[in-house]
Amino acid sequence: MADIGVVIIGSGLAGYTLAREFRKLDKQTPLTILSRDHAGFYSKPMLSNALASNKTPSTLVMKNAEKMAAELNASVRAEVQVERIDTAAKSITLKGGEVISYRDVVLALGADTVRIAIGGNGADAVLSVNDLDDYARFAQRLEGVKTVAILGAGLIGCEFANDLLHRGIRSTVIDLADRPLARLLPAEASTFLRHKLEAAGVQFCFNVAVHKVEKAATGFDVELTDNSRLQADLVLSAIGLRPRTELADAAGIAVNRGVIVNRHLATSAAHVHALGDCAEVAGHVLPYVMPLMQQARALGATLAGTPTPVVYPAMPVMVKTPACPTVVCPPEPHAVGAWQVTTTADGCDARFIGADASVLGFALLGAATAQKQTLVAQVAGWLV
Repeated sequence: MADIGVVIIGSGLAGYTLAREFRKLDKQTPLTILSRDHAGFYSKPMLSNALASNKTPSTLVMKNAEKMAAELNASVRAEVQVERIDTAAKSITLKGGEVISYRDVVLALGADTVRIAIGGNGADAVLSVNDLDDYARFAQRLEGVKTVAILGAGLIGCEFANDLLHRGIRSTVIDLADRPLARLLPAEASTFLRHKLEAAGVQFCFNVAVHKVEKAATGFDVELTDNSRLQADLVLSAIGLRPRTELADAAGIAVNRGVIVNRHLATSAAHVHALGDCAEVAGHVLPYVMPLMQQARALGATLAGTPTPVVYPAMPVMVKTPACPTVVCPPEPHAVGAWQVTTTADGCDARFIGADASVLGFALLGAATAQKQTLVAQVAGWLV
C-alpha cells in the first residue's frame, strides 16, 4: 500500500481543474487522479454544442491521459473503479483489491443523468449524453437522422435542440413544465426564448411527459401522457442531473442532494473533500462551470496548506443557444424580490429586483446580452 499524498477521484473538468490549481501552489506532493474512463481531458459543457463547432468525439479530447500526467506531474490512472473509501484508515480500495492510501482525498465524481420510467419496447434505446462516451454513441446514431424527440426543456435540452439544427435535424422538445428553462427564466423571458427557437425550427410540447416509446418501422413512436403521439428517428433524454453520492454515503460521509461540504469544501469526514457537480456547497448544488472554477481555486489553496473558503461572486450562466443568445445570473433560491422585464423585438432584459431596489439576478436574451458586464458588476455574490 503506497502513500501517494493527494488523491482526486474523477478526471472531469472539476478533477483536472483542481489538479491544475493545486499544482500551481504545490509542485512536490504526490498527486494521483483516478478515472473510471479514458482520463483524457475534455470540457463536458462543449458536448451540447459540438455539432455547431464541428467537433467529433476524438477532437473534443484536448489532451490524453499521458499528457495530463506529464503536465501535472501526477499519476493518472485510467479505467479504474473505486469500490470503497475507508475514512478511518485513510485508504481507497479499487476493484480487484488494490488499496491506495491518501493524505487527502477529493471526490470529483460528477453527476448522473436523471432517468424516468418510460414504457414501451423502445425505452431502452432512449439516449442521454453525460460524458464523451455517451456523446460518441449519440453522434454515431445521428447518421441519416432527420428528427429527434428531446425529453426536457431545460438548459441541456434547449442547447441540444439548437445544436442539432446545424446538422439539419429538427427536434421536438417535451417537458412537464409550461415553458423552456422554467427554473431559470421568468415567464416573459421563456416566451422570448421559445419564439426564437421555434423560428429557427425547434418544436415544443409542454405540460406533458413521455408515457411510452415504441420501436417503429423507422425510428420510434413516442406516446405522450395526453395520448398524443409523435414520430422521431431518435429519442434523447435531457431531464437533468443527479449528483453522484453513493460512494460517499457508503463511506459514512454526510450526503443530501449532493455530498455535503462546507465553504472549505470539507465533508463530514476528516481529510475528505468534494467539489463540482457531486458537491452540495453550503446548501447549494450548482452544476455550472463558474462555481466549479471558484471551488477548484479555493480547494487547491487549502490542499496546498492555506485554508481558503470558497467565494461565489456573481456567476452568470451562458446558455449555448445561438438562435437566441442567453445569459442568466439567477437570484438566490430564497431571495425576496420580483422580476422586472422589458421585451423588445430583438431582446429581453429581465432583472430580479430586491426590496431595496438592488439587482439580485438577471436574465438577458438577444440584443439585451450586451448589458451583461454592467449587470454583473451590480449583483452581489451568493457566498462572499
